[in-house]
Amino acid sequence: MIRKAVIPAAGLGTRFLPATKSMPKEMLPIIDTPIIQFVVGEAIFSGIEDIIIITAREKRAIENYFDTSPELENHLVRTKKYGLLREVQDISSLADIHYIRQKDPKGLGDAVLKAEKHVGDDFFAVLLGDDIIKAEIPCIKQLMNLFEKHKRTMIAVEEVAKEKINDYGIIKGGKIDGSIYLIDDIIEKPPLEEAPSNIGTVGRYVLTPEIFDCIKETPVGRGNEIQLTDAIRILIGKEDVYGYAFRGKRYDAGNKAEYVKAIVDFALEREDLKEEIMRYLKEVI
Repeated sequence: MIRKAVIPAAGLGTRFLPATKSMPKEMLPIIDTPIIQFVVGEAIFSGIEDIIIITAREKRAIENYFDTSPELENHLVRTKKYGLLREVQDISSLADIHYIRQKDPKGLGDAVLKAEKHVGDDFFAVLLGDDIIKAEIPCIKQLMNLFEKHKRTMIAVEEVAKEKINDYGIIKGGKIDGSIYLIDDIIEKPPLEEAPSNIGTVGRYVLTPEIFDCIKETPVGRGNEIQLTDAIRILIGKEDVYGYAFRGKRYDAGNKAEYVKAIVDFALEREDLKEEIMRYLKEVI
């Protein structure tokens, strides 16, 4: 069973500057809930008990968010705001969360490698800290269920628009069972003319511990970073790797337009906001 998850959250968040100069992009709110809480919640609802968040020096706000806050809790008690009190207390008791620093921004592969000692020889999940996926069955749980059958690396994939292909790791492979691909190759952010397909990887993985040795073999690649995609490419030469076209709706909350879409969609699902937002959208349109 998969019981450990790694959430890389050490990136600089340059696409959201200047806001991310003083706060982690993972803490940007979708209305009143930080992006990373959706990611942590997905892991917990999937049965994950042990979460490792890879952070950086300027990401202390993430650690504080999932910690207790006695001053705030005492204030909520004094003001008899018991509903808010329960919400705040629930956040700090979500799961057993550990933090590991990535001292230098060397890429996603290096961030995952930082968790090696904690993960050990266990199979584990990886959830990117700026991907929100809405699904009846959590996306990472879908991958975990398939992993139980195949006992090999599972990667969430989806069709990618042509103009966005060079933003994704693109797979080469054929479908073997419904929505499952056996991956023959994977290329990090290829130009359109070199892309082997329009099927791209997204921020959910279930990995075998062999990935750690593959990361160590991976040379510095695109962006002068150690890419997880390049390490998976090495892993493909050693064992089967599968892609799964997950069921759900994904928001790349590290992209400004997708971030705004997520706020609107989540607002339209809330009874306290839906009518007012609908009226406003009609006015704007």
